[in-house]
Amino acid sequence: MEAQTSTKSGVSKESGGSRRIQYSTFYVAKRLYGIDVTRVQEVVRPMTTTKIPLAEQFVHGLINLRGQVVTALSLHDLFSLKDKAPAELMNVICKADGALISLLVDEIGDVVELDSDDFEQTPHTIPEGVRRFMTRVYKVGDNLLSILDVDKIFQALNG
Repeated sequence: MEAQTSTKSGVSKESGGSRRIQYSTFYVAKRLYGIDVTRVQEVVRPMTTTKIPLAEQFVHGLINLRGQVVTALSLHDLFSLKDKAPAELMNVICKADGALISLLVDEIGDVVELDSDDFEQTPHTIPEGVRRFMTRVYKVGDNLLSILDVDKIFQALNG
């Protein structure tokens, strides 16, 4: 059994040299997604949003997170998914460019630690509306874990 050392960055290194990366996982339309745990500030219960007139469809509104205004983005709308979102969505609060954004997700998963060498490239069969925000995929049990790039999502907000 190889020794593991954990670091504050959410990355562990095994003595064999491969990197282990931790991902915070969640579900959107029954699909499993993940974000590097170092980019997630916190996960919070469903919160009241204030709508923003003339905003992009995927901008669900603004939330008040302990006095800080955070833009809430609907991943259902951002990914152009046809599945109906649940009435109450969980908030995955992410750090991006010194600001916070909330990703609205159906259900929270676990934090998983995966070997950086075990990933596969994003399949071209995944619709472009989702694929453009992905960096890679992992096989986790019977599921496919799609890794999202917070910076690409933030660029969509500012683009």
